[in-house]
Amino acid sequence: MVRVKKSPSKNISIEDVARSAGVSITTVSRVINKFSSVKEKNRVRVLEVIKELNFQPSIFAQRLATGKSNVVALVIPRYEGMFYSFYVLELIRGIGTLCEALKLDLLLHLTDAKINLNLRGAGGIIFSDIIGNREQLDDAFKSGTSCMVINNYVSDLDVDCIAVDNVGGGVSAVEYLISLGHKKIAHLTGDLITQAAQQRLQGYREALKKHGLVVDERYIFKTDYSRGHARQAAEKLLKITEPATAVFVASDSMALEVMAVARELGKHIPDDLSIVGFDDNPSGLYGPVALTTVRQPLVKMAQEGVKRLNQLMQLGQEKRPKAQKLILPTELVVRESCRAPQ
Repeated sequence: MVRVKKSPSKNISIEDVARSAGVSITTVSRVINKFSSVKEKNRVRVLEVIKELNFQPSIFAQRLATGKSNVVALVIPRYEGMFYSFYVLELIRGIGTLCEALKLDLLLHLTDAKINLNLRGAGGIIFSDIIGNREQLDDAFKSGTSCMVINNYVSDLDVDCIAVDNVGGGVSAVEYLISLGHKKIAHLTGDLITQAAQQRLQGYREALKKHGLVVDERYIFKTDYSRGHARQAAEKLLKITEPATAVFVASDSMALEVMAVARELGKHIPDDLSIVGFDDNPSGLYGPVALTTVRQPLVKMAQEGVKRLNQLMQLGQEKRPKAQKLILPTELVVRESCRAPQ
């Protein structure tokens, strides 16, 4: 005879478990959440009933015992290839590591602007950037849920946020190229629907103007952060009349694509073209030429966001303090992909 494992019934609730075990709902919740204050006989009985009924407790059950939830929802705007993104992987690594240390449960929620967030059971929400989903942030904040925004500086709402100094990073990248003697400097933007890409472009423009150089729109190539768009932009960059001698690229992955296209066209890096990226992606170390880049503190930003959100979750809506808004500095990392123009 083949024994079929019984699947959990959708009709079994925590109330059913409490009734069968002869204890209160709070006691069941305390057992689920491993509270040491539960009497041993009650703990044993509840665990037996949970097994008998094949009850699958909700990750939000701790709210019954504490009045609070230790669930952190991470909301990331969905885009193609996101799980190949160094940025996304670093954020998830930083947030996940600290959530584990603080004994917080992490709920990953991929979203777009067209859907409503249904995260009522979460104790707090981390919004990873705001890309077309500002209304979701507004709704969550108004509901009283503790919110933290990372990688986007929100100036018009009293919400906590941590961002990177993208403008300063762009300025440092371009000023380094200028210090080497470059005057024809191009820029491959990221997706300009993102605040980060807009600010890196702003930094590029500010650095050129600061040093009396003309901002030539022919040298600005707009992309969506993908390597496919970077390849198209690189081909145009390297074939235009009066080609640039240097380029500041809004991400390392795109900078590596520019480097690949240049080599395919017989160009030498950095003799024919100097390149500066942005991110400090480790892959930049293992190309034919080690990539000069702007390091952004992604893990620190993620972990500081979790720390602050945890504080807000402990305080609750009634004691919510004035929002903290931080901008973390970037760092120029000089390697082999730049030199003075020939």
